[in-house]
Amino acid sequence: MKTVSVRQQDVAHEWYVVDATGQTLGRLATEIARRLRGKHKAEYTPHVDTGDYIIVVNAEKVFVSGNKETKKIYYRHSGYPGGIKSTSLKSLREAKPEELLEKAVKGMLPRNPLGRAVFRKLKVYAGDTHPHGAQQPKTMVLS
Repeated sequence: MKTVSVRQQDVAHEWYVVDATGQTLGRLATEIARRLRGKHKAEYTPHVDTGDYIIVVNAEKVFVSGNKETKKIYYRHSGYPGGIKSTSLKSLREAKPEELLEKAVKGMLPRNPLGRAVFRKLKVYAGDTHPHGAQQPKTMVLS
């Protein structure tokens, strides 16, 4: 048996739609990250983008367990002394519900050029509509 390394031009990327209503944030993010990288495919190759495009709708209705809604804090730093900023999950959900899922998925992807390319294949929308109807996405059910 010979190991086959897939080339980028030989990869077929599919489009999928995921409804985030009632899904747990972390469990949904891990499955999305896995499929964005292509690890669910038999022809997965670590240095080639073999993953699929994922469209997430109803991102504002994603579920978080426990007290995370009020106690989970997202931090960022401006680079200046005393420039640390913090945002709670609740205020982030109210202001930018798409960013909540994007941050969770981005943290699960590699920090390199391929990871950034893979992340660009994720499309997240707060409502139940999306502008990608021309790609004829398939519905993906996550349990």
